[in-house]
Amino acid sequence: MSKLLAIGERLGGVFRRQPAFFAIAVPLAIPLLLATVSLHDPTALPASSAATSPEPALRYAELIASRSPAQLPDHSVIIPIEEDDTLDAVLLSGGLARQDSAVLTNEFAKSIDVRRLRPGHLVRFHYDLNGKPDSIELKIYGWGEVDALRNGDHFDVTKREAQIHEIETTISAQIDSSLYEALRNAGESPQLAQQLVDVFQWDIDFFALKKGDSFSVVVKKRYAGSDLLGYGPITAARFMHDGDRYEAFRSESGDRAGYYAANGTPLRKQFLRAPLAFTRITSTFSNHRFHPLLHYFRPHHGVDYGAPVGTPVMTTADGVVVDAMYNRGEGNFVRIRHTSRIETSYLHLSRFAKGIKRGSKVMQGQVIGYVGMTGLATGPHLDYRVSDGGTWLDPLKLRSITPDPLHGDVLKDFRGNVARLMPRLAAPPNQIAQTFVPKRRALF
Repeated sequence: MSKLLAIGERLGGVFRRQPAFFAIAVPLAIPLLLATVSLHDPTALPASSAATSPEPALRYAELIASRSPAQLPDHSVIIPIEEDDTLDAVLLSGGLARQDSAVLTNEFAKSIDVRRLRPGHLVRFHYDLNGKPDSIELKIYGWGEVDALRNGDHFDVTKREAQIHEIETTISAQIDSSLYEALRNAGESPQLAQQLVDVFQWDIDFFALKKGDSFSVVVKKRYAGSDLLGYGPITAARFMHDGDRYEAFRSESGDRAGYYAANGTPLRKQFLRAPLAFTRITSTFSNHRFHPLLHYFRPHHGVDYGAPVGTPVMTTADGVVVDAMYNRGEGNFVRIRHTSRIETSYLHLSRFAKGIKRGSKVMQGQVIGYVGMTGLATGPHLDYRVSDGGTWLDPLKLRSITPDPLHGDVLKDFRGNVARLMPRLAAPPNQIAQTFVPKRRALF
């Protein structure tokens, strides 16, 4: 880290990381510059008049043209923490003396673990007219701030933890290229994509989304102050796919939670549509397929999913592990019995998940192994197979069995929730989020 030089004689100061500083410090310093000039400029508007004017009396270009560097006011610098930075090194880079840096690092350590600072956290330095730091503020994203104000030969340190709160919001988007990109373009985190897949995985083939498909989601966003921490479970969702509309509403009863259609019919089926998320189908079920290694035609009684080595593989239904072993053709494979007739098999795994062995009970969605290319395989993929009493079934055409629908008081409460949420699914995108305008500090 380069050392910050003298600050008073240069507008905007000297900085360690040019792109980050210009993006943050210069625009934020302008109101401070204008405000100070107005106080000392005899031609400036009186304070009472200036308070009602939405535009400053001087443009930035005019300000730097009419003022010499020696007359410019004090300002602030914001330094983002980067990989392998230490707080002490950043404080020294910001202009603190080594002794002050050591003392302040020790004071900050009383409020936060300074060894766990992460890239993206910010340190703001405010300088007096002599170019000496008189206050330092450390912003920890998703937690809050720690402020240090110079008081003679020491600093007074105050921590302010951000208030945790939730905002229920509607998120809507249209798919142009992928579900991930649609969420990103809507200003949301792609982590919400997996939630959508989990909700509609029994009814929508997410390998076959089309341009023009769309979705609307009601979900609670969790904030620390104005920083987004993440999302709660989806409360309601609507997905338009290939001209068909799918809807889901969350029901919570006791320790059980799930998603249901508006009439109370569960979306969850006996079998997941696919044993792994976000991959591609490289080979379908066939009774006459040319084998790429053996070089002759033979049946392929499964579906191949191409995916990187190490991709988690899930069991598609509750059951008991019958086999977890290796052989020359299938490589590492797991076979699971779900009923007296139905079994599923997962072939060419790189390794088994911890605890997966003959006789182990597994739950739907539980990771049982990881994609590999063991056995007769030309590349990393999962060969997924389903049999019914010894007869091979096409997994992509498997007819699922639906659990019991809601009933009684649970159904009554569920219908009331549907009535509340249905209009929200038709609301403009982010309608609720727009009503939440967090109070932000001037330079953070």
